[in-house]
Amino acid sequence: MFTGIITALGTVRAITPIGQGHDMRLVIGVPPAFLHSAAHGEVAQPPVQLGASIACSGCCLTATELGADSFAADASAETLAKTTMGTWRVGTAINLERSLRLGDELGGHLVSGHVDGVGTATSATPENASTRWRFRVPPDLARFIAAKGSVAVDGVSLTVNDVADDTFGVNIIPHTAAVTRFGMLAPGDPVNIEIDMLARYVARLAEFR
Repeated sequence: MFTGIITALGTVRAITPIGQGHDMRLVIGVPPAFLHSAAHGEVAQPPVQLGASIACSGCCLTATELGADSFAADASAETLAKTTMGTWRVGTAINLERSLRLGDELGGHLVSGHVDGVGTATSATPENASTRWRFRVPPDLARFIAAKGSVAVDGVSLTVNDVADDTFGVNIIPHTAAVTRFGMLAPGDPVNIEIDMLARYVARLAEFR
């Protein structure tokens, strides 16, 4: 489980086919402190261990190898097909977050790291001191996104400001742009979308009324 508060930017260093070539092993370079110090606020955390869950631009991956400033993780063909990971290349920037521990500050919202679908950035418009980003999502996800609700975009916890059909808008402040890959995003780019799990359960319960 995660909070959607990005704590570091990583970079894809290597992508290697495994198995029959449909799965991939990724090596992601990270700031050394990400693996060895606190990931949420000032609460001390132990170093990342083998088998730990790490959110990579919203995708929960398992650390299978650890280095001084990198970790490796395997991604199945299903994950590559259903997320933006299939488009990652050496040099791609990755939003990173270590998993939430009991007692950590919940600064964003509860994020599972299970991507629901791939959306597309459609526009970025300066708005006062921030930037209004708009995203288009698959129709089957649009009904779960509501104004003033929460959504995770590439693993970043955001508040939805407006909704129109299959698009929604969020405001990105300069700090968020500086510490996440929003500072590198461009209209037309694909993004991982995870809807608020509460919205999914409410919709499911409504089906039985």
